[in-house]
Amino acid sequence: MQPGILDEEPDQDSKLCGQILTVLSWILVVLTMPFSLFICFKVVQEYERAVIFRLGRLLSGGAKGPGIFFILPCIDAYARVDLRTRTYDVPPQEVLTKDSVTVSVDAVVYYRVSNATVSIANVENAHHSTRLLAQTTLRNTMGTRPLHEILSERETISGTMQACLDEATEAWGIKVERVEIKDVRLPVQLQRAMAAEAEAAREARAKVIAAEGEQKASRALREASEVIGDSPAALQLRYLQTLNTISAEKNSTIVFPLPIDLLTYFMKSKDAKTSKE
Repeated sequence: MQPGILDEEPDQDSKLCGQILTVLSWILVVLTMPFSLFICFKVVQEYERAVIFRLGRLLSGGAKGPGIFFILPCIDAYARVDLRTRTYDVPPQEVLTKDSVTVSVDAVVYYRVSNATVSIANVENAHHSTRLLAQTTLRNTMGTRPLHEILSERETISGTMQACLDEATEAWGIKVERVEIKDVRLPVQLQRAMAAEAEAAREARAKVIAAEGEQKASRALREASEVIGDSPAALQLRYLQTLNTISAEKNSTIVFPLPIDLLTYFMKSKDAKTSKE
């Protein structure tokens, strides 16, 4: 017997009644040959399994298929179970996060039937139950995490949800293969606030970078002034380079170069006269 099913042995009267009905069913099959073969033989596809009940009890041997299997008329009933992977698009769920922010989250769940017998005998509708559980698990998982974790750790959250769903649906014969968080929708006001915060952070970083650049430039200018001060020829070369730059950019400007040494000579002469007086 499968887990979750009441394991009770039938009494003697039930056994005897079942045997009699089985014999009568075989007699009916023999008498209605070959027309009964169209009813007794069934076919299931490669991706399907058939769970057979005889007189309301699971037939020993588990699910049948793929291929041909045999049932007795009147006393056997069977249910087809599709083993292919199914996709469930979880509708958007309104969730209150751990830091009291309301967000709308949706996800995709990929699951399949791993045990056809258990999925029929242990739960009324395994697919519907799995979908409802997926919605509840999504809300519970998101409600225990702050907003920044929901936005940055989607893979971790998806793995946690998959583990929880797989453990809960194992008794239903369902295997949850994958869970993916599709989208996290934030309120419009919160989006504007986050955008303003990000813009302010970018402006602050830009100002810091500009200040660091000014500091480095001032240090470089100080070192350059020290080098030029030690060598008067370097100052003259810098003066000529500046003239070249001005003449290349502004051709309409007329520049009359005045040698700095000439000014220095006059200044020395003036100082000498002043000292004699």
